[in-house]
Parts: sequence; C-alpha cells; structure tokens
Amino acid sequence: MQNEYEIMQVSQQFEARERDRGDALEPDIAAVSWQIGTAFVAGTLLEVASHPKPGLVTARSNGSHKDMNIQTFMLASAAIAPCFYLCAEAGIRHQGSSRDLLRPVREIGCRYEGLLLSATGGVNTQRGFLFSAGVLSAAAGRLVRDQMAIEDEALFSVAAAMTDGLCARELNGTSNREPGTAGEWLYQRYGVLGIRGEVEAGFPTVVEAGLPAYRYAKTKGASLEEALVHTLISLMAATEDTTLLWRGGFDALDFVREKAREAVCLGGALTPAGMAAINQLDAECITRNLSPGGSADLLAVTYGVDVLVSGAPGAGTAFSGQPETAGQFPQPPRIS
Repeated sequence: MQNEYEIMQVSQQFEARERDRGDALEPDIAAVSWQIGTAFVAGTLLEVASHPKPGLVTARSNGSHKDMNIQTFMLASAAIAPCFYLCAEAGIRHQGSSRDLLRPVREIGCRYEGLLLSATGGVNTQRGFLFSAGVLSAAAGRLVRDQMAIEDEALFSVAAAMTDGLCARELNGTSNREPGTAGEWLYQRYGVLGIRGEVEAGFPTVVEAGLPAYRYAKTKGASLEEALVHTLISLMAATEDTTLLWRGGFDALDFVREKAREAVCLGGALTPAGMAAINQLDAECITRNLSPGGSADLLAVTYGVDVLVSGAPGAGTAFSGQPETAGQFPQPPRIS
C-alpha cells in the first residue's frame, strides 16, 4: 500500500507540473499565433493601400471596380483578421497529420468568409487570400509546434501537404453538374485549378515570381510601396489569374500578362520607364474592365511570408521592434 500511495503521489505531482507547464505555454502560443496572423493581416492591408495597381482598388483609385473601394477592403480586412490568428493557433495545437489539419482550418475559414461577405454586403474582396493565408498561418503554426524554423521551403511544403489531393477531390468530377463556386465554373470552362492548385502545388508563383521580386526590390533600396508594386507587376506577368479569366477569358489573361512582362523588362516599379508602363497598364485595365485580383492576393501572401521568414516588416516602415514608452507591448518573439 505504501508503494501504491507513493506512486499515486508522484503521479499527481507529475500531472500538476504538466498542467502548470501547459498554463505557462498558453501566453507563448497566443503571442506566436498573434505574430503569425499579424504578418498576413499586414499583407492584405498593405496590398490594398499600395498604388498604382493596374485595375485594382487602391487608396487613390477604385480601379476597374464599381462595387468596392478602399473602405470596403478596410471593413473586410477587419472582419477577417482573427481568422489568421486562429488558424495559426490551430496549427500549433494540432496533433494529427498535416493533411488532417486542413479540416479545422477550413472550418475556421468558412466562418470568416461569412463575416467577410456580411461586412462587404456580399462583395468578394479577399476570399482567395482568406483561404491561402489561412492555410499558411496554420502551416507556420505547425512548424512552430515541431520546433522548426519558418523558412520558405518548409512553410510551402507543409501547405502543400495540408492540401494534398484537394483539386482531385473538389474539382475532378464536377463536369456533370452545375458549378457551385466560381472556382468550379472556371475549372469546367477553362480547365484551370485556381487558388486550390496554387496552394496544393506549394505556391509556385510566389516562390518563382513574388518573393524574388520583393526581395530584389528591397536590396535595391526601394520604399515599401515601390517594392510592393514591383512585386505585383512581377506576379501579374506570371500568375494564371482567375479573376482576369472570369472577366475576360484567356484573351484578357494573355493581354495583361504580356503588358506586365513588358513593364518588368523596363525595370518594373524600380525605374521611371517601368512605372510609366505600369501606369499605362492601369489605364488600359480600367478601360477594358480588367482586374488581376488573383495576383493581388498573392502579393499579400508574399509580404506575409517574407515577414515570417525574415522576422521583420519590410523596408520603409517605421517598425523598430521596441516599445515607444513603458507599458506598451514588448517585441514579439522571433519565430524559429
């Protein structure tokens, strides 16, 4: 009996220590989830505020849109902001496989998609971004759980594993029924996989066009807005943009890609000639009622990923990492 009593005491003490340890970890989970989510919230806010962006809403133009403006995006961004924190926390707490993580992430995302549409009166401002950034927030959380550094390859690898088989499950076999979503309609009409395909493939457009352009612009001393516009035009030159396909088919997509490539060849947002070409493309997109919304979503993703990997916001910001006065929030922990 004495031994059984001692064993029970030790067991109870161990359980108490584990509870205390779990309670101590809670603030860290909250802080890291907040840091991950904030990177993507900043990405979507900076994307919409940047100017010029051909055919897109900015702080100075509604672009090709009659149903939305900068205030619409602000309301939508406020509505969806908690989604990315919750997805990051879900990734940190998840105990199953990467593929099994997609289900709770999509449940979170569906709730916030409803809030987005309520905030905008039914206007789709950032649904593609909501999905892609939600997956990446959870992927970053999973890397934190596994005590792995957040690096490009690791982050995109987890995102791909989470969405493995997604296109086959949700797009293949839809040809015999009416499409239920814009993505299904585009797949039936054009055979494109859209944002599902981009995420499942590990964000190849961000890897090959977005991040290289953004990081190159930073090395050249570009301001934050210049770096973002330069990244956008580089993404437009490469992205199979389903928003353009929706508005004008492959003729529209080919036109915008070709003009974007010309602007990139002229130096993009880093040269006067490139900026002139970007402004000209903006005017032409407005005239043709074209809007590269898919590229805009990937711009916001690019910024968020770069912040997570580098540990600091982009060039041209006033961020110092230190509180201005006593009592303000301290610098969040670096994710590694």
